[in-house]
Amino acid sequence: MRRILLRRLAISSLAVVLLFAALPARTARRPHYGGTLHVAFDVTLTSLDPAISAITHRDSYAKDQIDSLLYESRDPDGTFKGDVGSGPFAISSWQPGKQLTLQANKNFREGRPFVDGIEISMGRPLRDRLLDLELNKSDLSEIPAQDARHAAERGIRISQSQPDELLAVVFLENRAASDIRTRQALSLSLDRSAIVTYLLQRFGEPSAALLPQWCSGSSFLFSITADVPRAKELFSQIAPSRPLVLGYDSADPLEQSVAERIVVNAKEAGIPVSAIGIAVPKSGQKPGDARADALLLRVTMDSPVAVAAINGLLRDFNAIGAPSISAIPLPESATAQQIYDREREVLSSYRVVPLVWLPQVYGLSARVRNWIPPGPGQNWPLADVWLDQDPGHSAPGVAAATKDRE
Repeated sequence: MRRILLRRLAISSLAVVLLFAALPARTARRPHYGGTLHVAFDVTLTSLDPAISAITHRDSYAKDQIDSLLYESRDPDGTFKGDVGSGPFAISSWQPGKQLTLQANKNFREGRPFVDGIEISMGRPLRDRLLDLELNKSDLSEIPAQDARHAAERGIRISQSQPDELLAVVFLENRAASDIRTRQALSLSLDRSAIVTYLLQRFGEPSAALLPQWCSGSSFLFSITADVPRAKELFSQIAPSRPLVLGYDSADPLEQSVAERIVVNAKEAGIPVSAIGIAVPKSGQKPGDARADALLLRVTMDSPVAVAAINGLLRDFNAIGAPSISAIPLPESATAQQIYDREREVLSSYRVVPLVWLPQVYGLSARVRNWIPPGPGQNWPLADVWLDQDPGHSAPGVAAATKDRE
C-alpha cells in the first residue's frame, strides 16, 4: 500500500511539473533594447520653451509629459531641472504643432531607455487615434473615459489608472447662487450614478466627496443619492431669481454632456439652469467669462497621499475664485479624522459639488511591455517601457473594460 501511495504521489508531482512546463513562461521574455515608440496626442503644442506657459490645461498636461522626458529631474514645486536633453531622451527633430521625434540618451544617469526613440504625433482627433491603434500604427494614446468601452469593443488594448480626476460644479463668488439653499437644492437634484452609467459607460466613480474612495477610505460617507422632492422643497423657499448659468469647457465633449444632464436634473426639481460653453483656462486661473455663476471643472490630484491631495484640490478651487473654502493647508501629520472633517467643512457650504471621479484611460498596442498607468503626480513611464518585437508569441492585451495589470 505504501509503495502504491508513493508511486501515485510521484505521478501527481510529475503531472504538475509537466503542466507548468506547458504554460507560457511570460517571465522568460526579457526586456530588450530597440524600436521606436509611437505616441499620439490630441493637443497641438507650438513651443517647447519652458519659459512659455501652455494656454489650456490639456496643453499644459501634454507639455509636462514631454518635459519629463527631456529634463533630468524636477523640484518639489514641479520645476524641471537641468539642460534640455539631460533626461532620458533628447530632441531629434521638431515640427511645431505637428510632430516631435526624440532619441534615447545613452548617458542618462538612471540608465539608457529601452526604446531607441519616441515619435509623438500631435493634433490627432480621437477617431484617427483609435484607428492608428487598431492598425498598429500607434503604440500609446490617451482615450477619453467616455469612449473607453467603445474602444475596448473594437479590440483595442485598454489600460486605466485609479480614479484621480474630479469633475465638479464650482460656484463662483457674488453670483446668482449666493443663497446656500440654491446650491444645496442643485446638489440634491443631481443623478451622479446616471452620469457614470450612461455618459461614462461605467468608466468612473460617482462621488460626493473631495477625495476618491481608494485614497481616503471615507468617500462612501458622503451620499450620492439624488433627492428631488427635498430639492424642490428647498428651492421653493427662495424668492424667484434669474436662471443659474453653468459654464463648461466648450472644447470638452464630456463636460458638455454632463452640463446638459445637470440642466435636465435641475429642471425636474424646478431649478432653472442654463449651460453655456466657455473658454476654460488652466487649472488655478480665474475664468475670464463673467456670464457664469458656476463652472463645471476637472481638477486632477497631484499626490496619492490624502492630505497632500486635498490640500492641492482646495488650493486650485481657491485660485479660481470659489469663496468659503479654507486656503490654510492641513499639516502633513493630519489624521484621517482631520481630513474627513476638512472635507465635511468644505462640502457643507455647497460651493464645491463633486460629481464623478475619472480614471486616466490609455490605448496600447500589443507590443508595449512594462507599461504601468501613472498615479497622481506621476508622468508616463516611457523611459521604462520596452517593445516586444515579436508580439505574436505572447498573448495580446485583453480588450476589456478592466485595468491593465501587466
